[in-house]
Amino acid sequence: MPQTDHDRAIALAGVMQAVDLVRNIARRGQANADDTTTCLTSLIQIDATSSAAIYGGIARLRTGLRLLEQQLDHPRDMELTRYAVALLGLERKLARRPELLAAIRAGLEEVIRNLPHFPVDHGNTIARFADLYLNSLSTLTPRIMVSGDPVHLNNSDNANRIRALLLAGVRAAILWRQSGGSRLTLLLRRNPLLRETRRLLASLD
Repeated sequence: MPQTDHDRAIALAGVMQAVDLVRNIARRGQANADDTTTCLTSLIQIDATSSAAIYGGIARLRTGLRLLEQQLDHPRDMELTRYAVALLGLERKLARRPELLAAIRAGLEEVIRNLPHFPVDHGNTIARFADLYLNSLSTLTPRIMVSGDPVHLNNSDNANRIRALLLAGVRAAILWRQSGGSRLTLLLRRNPLLRETRRLLASLD
């Protein structure tokens, strides 16, 4: 994967879009359907030709790019930042566990084989994504703690959607690392990343 600010901005936008959806489900039991499908679809793009192709084009990351612009310019949403940082940290731990990566890939390949019967946004597919998260990423510590309304968090369908979207967030974090992203990158290239994020948003107008 190319190591450019273009690819890094797309990766961070993917992280932001996923964690925003997680928070919306946890708080209200609802999330934008198109944005959710975009994140879930990224999980089955195992060998995509570009960062944008993982998400079906830049336009499908509009929400994530807007959130990223806000966080890079004037970070006020500490909850979103906390989730994003937690996902980036989780990915670093996952990278040191090749057996878990292999298990996730095998699970995703199984999902791909079943897509003719169960589309990416079907409840069975989302449950499979959730199981993959539970059996791999949730075994790593510290676990990501999602805050919200217990009424929504205790709903099994919502719990599956949250876990599937956290898995999608980690997929974006993998893209971040593959494109040369690190904690130091966020410190040293904050302004270039902000400029690229704004350029991407302007291209959608």
